[in-house]
Amino acid sequence: MGTVQRSDEVLEALRAHAKRITAPKRAVIEVLVHAHDHLTADEVTKQVQALRPDVSPSTVYRILEELDDLDLVVHSHTGHGAAVYHLAGASHSHVTCEGCHTTFEVPSEIYDRLARELLATQGFELNRHHVALSGLCEHCRGSHS
Repeated sequence: MGTVQRSDEVLEALRAHAKRITAPKRAVIEVLVHAHDHLTADEVTKQVQALRPDVSPSTVYRILEELDDLDLVVHSHTGHGAAVYHLAGASHSHVTCEGCHTTFEVPSEIYDRLARELLATQGFELNRHHVALSGLCEHCRGSHS
């Protein structure tokens, strides 16, 4: 899937899959489009309910699942807390610090090399979006020295 950045692109992709465009779905998409970071389902729900108080958490979860199934949204497990969601787009992966729990985006080239090596040597196909690698960031490594 190419980069998805605007609401109309997501709505167009939904129409291409013959999916209904509902007011709650529009609200979820707007929240994700305007997010400055990856959001948990609870954070998406709170922001959607600020726009549309009538939208239930279960509706938000169903919409996130539908968008994920259509590869319009990516969810990742970053090693601490709930899964986070963001619109599909520029390819990147995540690493999470075990000390301060900060999650960093990693350029795709780094994970691409790892994925090729795992496939070539282990026959293992990496799902790079789903899980973050963990370790210690520069700051936390310095404080443990």
